[in-house]
Amino acid sequence: MSYAEELNPTESVLAFYATELRRRREAAGMSQRALAKEALMAPSLLNKVEAARRLPTKPLSEVADRLLAADEFFTRLWPVVIKHAYPAWFRPFVELEEAATEIRSFQAQLVPGLLQTSGYARAVLAGGRPNRERVDELVTARLARQHVLERPEPPELWLVLDQNVLCRRMGGVDTMRGQLERLLEAAETPHIVLQIVPFDAGGPCGDGRFILRPDAGRRSGCRLCRRLSTGADLRRA
Repeated sequence: MSYAEELNPTESVLAFYATELRRRREAAGMSQRALAKEALMAPSLLNKVEAARRLPTKPLSEVADRLLAADEFFTRLWPVVIKHAYPAWFRPFVELEEAATEIRSFQAQLVPGLLQTSGYARAVLAGGRPNRERVDELVTARLARQHVLERPEPPELWLVLDQNVLCRRMGGVDTMRGQLERLLEAAETPHIVLQIVPFDAGGPCGDGRFILRPDAGRRSGCRLCRRLSTGADLRRA
């Protein structure tokens, strides 16, 4: 019996997604190879997804909904799967990020996750992680957070980056070129303010990440949260 056949769908959201994908695919009489071809992925990768050993992608979810007549089941389940791929201490931050109508952040070392390209994110996350599959999962989860900027009413994002962020090379030349182009593109977006603190400006006035979350007493609007930089900060937020 294969690992996928022994998988318990109640173990996790990922396991539930995996077993449902396999069950519905087989019910439709479709092979793994056929579904993988339509989703533009290797059959071996789809096999790992159905065994809950790799995270599914949004394109796979959309293809599965279309070919298996799933009525957006997998597309709607996918964000939940991705959310549970984050470390437990980080999930409250993601929830705050999704609820915020304004996000303000200062970064002195790296481009923040909301504006990272896949290549830049991979270069950042690969450090100290020899397991390539785990890096792939972390990159997928990080890029999934960026959907908040694609909503019809996205949060207002105000980023202040130290010039050091632009000068620190992560990955190769092409990776940095792509990341800098992404920042230029973001700077032209109406709901994003991007400012750079040059080296000759002296020391920064603060550090860490700030996020504005909805005021519990109002249907719209925000109140300022404290700086969120540790797991303890997130639990108190």
